[in-house]
Amino acid sequence: MNGTILRRALAAGILAAALGVSWPGVSTAALSGKLEIFSWWTAGGEADALKTLFDAYHKEYPAVQIVNATVAGGAGTNAKAVLKTRMLGGDPPDSFQVHAGHELIDTWVRTGFMAPLTSLFKSQGWVKVMPRGLLAILSFRGDIWSVPVNIHRANILWYNRKIFADAHLVPPATFDAFFKVADALKAKGVVPLVLGDKEGWEAGHAFETVLIGTLGADGYRGLWTGKTAWAGPKVTAALETFKKMLAYANTDHAALTWDGAGEYLTGGLGAMMIMGDWANGWFTSKNFADYGWEPAPGNADVYDALSDSFGLPKRARDKTNVVAWLRVLGSREGQEAFNLLKGSICARTDCVPKLFSPYQQWTMKHWKTDAIVPSVIHGAAASEGWATEYKDAIALFVTSRDTAATQKSLQKACVNAGVCQ
Repeated sequence: MNGTILRRALAAGILAAALGVSWPGVSTAALSGKLEIFSWWTAGGEADALKTLFDAYHKEYPAVQIVNATVAGGAGTNAKAVLKTRMLGGDPPDSFQVHAGHELIDTWVRTGFMAPLTSLFKSQGWVKVMPRGLLAILSFRGDIWSVPVNIHRANILWYNRKIFADAHLVPPATFDAFFKVADALKAKGVVPLVLGDKEGWEAGHAFETVLIGTLGADGYRGLWTGKTAWAGPKVTAALETFKKMLAYANTDHAALTWDGAGEYLTGGLGAMMIMGDWANGWFTSKNFADYGWEPAPGNADVYDALSDSFGLPKRARDKTNVVAWLRVLGSREGQEAFNLLKGSICARTDCVPKLFSPYQQWTMKHWKTDAIVPSVIHGAAASEGWATEYKDAIALFVTSRDTAATQKSLQKACVNAGVCQ
């Protein structure tokens, strides 16, 4: 049995056990109509994981028709624009994917579009089984506003184990080691660094790991609070390092999405990729097992975190159906089945580690011990407007390679956000 089939079978078994028990407080007979779920999960692994939640809901509430309103595009690049149009137009989906942190709070909670979920968290006992730090970035003015379904780690270096073994190389832990390894790989005709930045966010994702590796956890956090200067020499150094790294990327990076670029790695043509651990689920969906992982260069003992969550818009058409959906998301069984295929780990702290892949068990341990920092590209560190300016500045840098101009743009984005002077 291959890895994909095994994980799907385990996920199905988890949900089958869960479906033997009714979700508290909701009568199966009472639910009917439609439930529209809005997300950007269309890639392999992501789509499979989402389906486990739909299957769980539909088997428990068969009279409800689920509308899978997905908009393709990694990190929600395209979906967020569609969502904003719908929300502002008074036509919200019943529940939608949103990153925990500033993306949730600044965009939708402060502006009055969401209903609080504090009573649901208390009735389900979730406040006891979810980390305080995670609950904090889901909260505003004493209430909790969305249900997290996972924890992702953004700062991972994925590598093709066969390529590294054949070249007698070890994954680089530092930037100096990265460049030595990249030179050795390039000499063998292998693409050292796999990148696909067609959608604009992927380069910004990779660069945030370079910022972490250059500034350290505290210095990186300070960029988003005003304690670390965007105009400072360490940000300059990070941009110069990233510029040098880009010279080792595949030349067609601008034409590829992140998973399209991943085909270089799975096909044995590329050696390394800096990406979040949704890549773990994607590798599984591709039946590719010959990959390894380490923290991105300079990122040892730092966990660059993000969380996908779903909430309840005030103008949702059938709030009872939505609350039933949120109960499925927050349940241990739902999170175990979902994350098994997604590649992430549970937002809950009581999931059973042995159910998960070696990577997931590894990252579960690091989640407990590493310094946690928020991802900017994935909505945790900064407001959506600031994150967009950051993303656009780095996307332009990939083309221009102009360090001074890019650093000025990053500083200006911080000023525009009201954090820097």
